[in-house]
Amino acid sequence: MSTLPVKPGLRHSVSEWFGNNQQLSATAEHERHVSNAIRQEGKTLRNETSSKTFWDESDNSRRLSDRVWDVARWKEALEACAQEVDREMEALTLSKEQTEQALAATVVPLEVGAECLTLRDGRRGYELVSDPVEEQLKTEVELIERVQRVLQQHVDKAFEQLCILQQARHQLTLDLQNKMEALDIDMTCLSLTVKSPQISLKTNPTRIPTGSSTPQEWVQFSQYNVARAQEAMQVSQQLREDASLTRAQLQNELDAQRTATEFAIRKRNHHEEQAHDELEWQVRNTEDEMTDMESDIRALDEDMQVKTASLKLAHTRLENRTNRPGMDLCRDEVQHGLVGEVKQLEATIKALKQKLSEAQHSLQKMQLHHARMLQDLSRKQEALSLEQRSMNTRTRLAPAACTDRTPLVLVPVPLTNSSGRSNLKLLAQ
Repeated sequence: MSTLPVKPGLRHSVSEWFGNNQQLSATAEHERHVSNAIRQEGKTLRNETSSKTFWDESDNSRRLSDRVWDVARWKEALEACAQEVDREMEALTLSKEQTEQALAATVVPLEVGAECLTLRDGRRGYELVSDPVEEQLKTEVELIERVQRVLQQHVDKAFEQLCILQQARHQLTLDLQNKMEALDIDMTCLSLTVKSPQISLKTNPTRIPTGSSTPQEWVQFSQYNVARAQEAMQVSQQLREDASLTRAQLQNELDAQRTATEFAIRKRNHHEEQAHDELEWQVRNTEDEMTDMESDIRALDEDMQVKTASLKLAHTRLENRTNRPGMDLCRDEVQHGLVGEVKQLEATIKALKQKLSEAQHSLQKMQLHHARMLQDLSRKQEALSLEQRSMNTRTRLAPAACTDRTPLVLVPVPLTNSSGRSNLKLLAQ
């Protein structure tokens, strides 16, 4: 019988076979144990991470909500402050316009005062005097010029403060727009969920953006803007109060000075009229006296002519009687009477000549003085005319009826962020 062929290869013993089976079983049990441990650890990890993720998301949503509330609160504070600034700017603008109107109202009084001084410079002779009217007019002009300087200073201060308020308002507006933009972004983030289609992985989302600020700096920035605006409003309110008080005080001073000036003008005009009437009376009396004097001069001259004729008669008689012959050339009573008559007539004529010369000299002096009085009367009439023109000029200072001013109406203009979600409205600058 033939033998079976032996197959090549390594043969294991039964013990090795049992050993291999045991090893496979042991290894299977070990791997199952490791797998079970890993599965338990995975379940624990999933439970822990799910809980952690849920609470982290919840906490961050709460933080976002708190942040939204903080930003909204500051937005409301900035809105209220901006509206107060707008109201203060409107009030300061109105005060500035009132001061400018008060300043413009001093132009006419200054022109009137200068015109009155110029008119009164037209007086001539002794009428050109430095009287109380001139002093009051100069005081009035100086007061008006001082009032103009003071009011112009208030206008300049109000303009500068308006610029400061506008800067504060602009800073508030920028801060408001930033708050609205941040509020829009945080509200958008708060509305996102894991099922939102807008979510995606980003490149390096945990980086710190350039220009980032701390919460303390964020609060301090808005606090500074509000404090700056409030300080500017306080200064503006003080300026308005000062301007109002100054306008009232200066108006009282102007009214008092105008009253004093007009009283001085009326008093001076009364004195001028009295002097004018007195001088007219003197002129009339002097003219009457001159007429009487001229009549007396004519009478003296006629009487002197009569006395000269009588003297000629006496001279002729004496001369003719010198031709008597012989003893008839006697110094008789006729001779003595004619000599006495001649002496009396010569003395009379001399006295008449002297009196006539005095009368003519007096008449000449009265005529000269009459001419001076007429000249002075003409100047007084001119002065009265100038005083009347000054009084007529000052009628332009009659206070005009005050009219109620219509308050400025500012149209609200919306301030929106880039997404247009906010409906914030603030007064226009």
